[in-house]
Amino acid sequence: MQSNSSLKKSLYTEQALQWPKSGRHILAQFDSDSVFVYQAYRPAIARYAVENQKFGGEFSFNRMSWIKPNFLWMMYRSGWATKEGQEHILAIRLSRKFFDELLSSAVASTFDSRRYSDRDEWQAAVGASEVRLQWDPDHGPSGQPVERRAIQLGLRGTTLRRFGNEEAGLIEDITEFVIEQRELIHAPYTGLLTPKEHIYQPSDPKAALRVGL
Repeated sequence: MQSNSSLKKSLYTEQALQWPKSGRHILAQFDSDSVFVYQAYRPAIARYAVENQKFGGEFSFNRMSWIKPNFLWMMYRSGWATKEGQEHILAIRLSRKFFDELLSSAVASTFDSRRYSDRDEWQAAVGASEVRLQWDPDHGPSGQPVERRAIQLGLRGTTLRRFGNEEAGLIEDITEFVIEQRELIHAPYTGLLTPKEHIYQPSDPKAALRVGL
C-alpha cells in the first residue's frame, strides 16, 4: 500500500462547511485537466491495477463496474475498506475530457418521465448506452445519510475497456490513508482528513443537462 498519494487532503470539518447541504452535486477532486474517481476491490485486483497502471488479472470486463468521484460516498459503500471484496480503495485519475464524455453518455438507472416519453423509450436508451447513472444519498463520515445527492457511474462494454486499459492516467492504492482516517470517523471528527473536493461542473453544458445538473 502507498502511504503517500497525489491527492490533496483537508480537514473534513472545514470542507463540510463549504459543501452544499442538498441537491444534486458532483463533488470531486479535480484540476483543469483531470478528475479523481474511486473504486474498491479485493487485494489481488487492486495490486494488479497499481503495479500495471491498468486493470486486468482477476478484474472482469464482462460486468458493469462503478466509479465514484465523491470520496465519502465510496467510504460509505465500502465501509471504509472493511467490506468483503472492498478491502482496497483505489484513486484513479481520469482526464476531464473522458469524464465529461462519460457524463454525456450516461443514462439513468431508473425511469425519469421528464426525460423519456415512456418506459420503452427509457429501456431502449439503457440498452444502447454503456454508461449507467445513479444519484444516491450522500453520507457523512460515520455513515449517516445527508440530503445532498452523490453521483456514481456504471461502465460496461468498450467504455469499460477504455477506462481500464487506456484512460486511467494514474492508479493509486490509498487504503493506508483510509485505514488511518477510519479511526476518526465519529463526531466531532476532530482531525479527520478527506480528499479536498469541490463542486465539479462539466465543460459541456449538454453533459450537465444529461445527468440532471
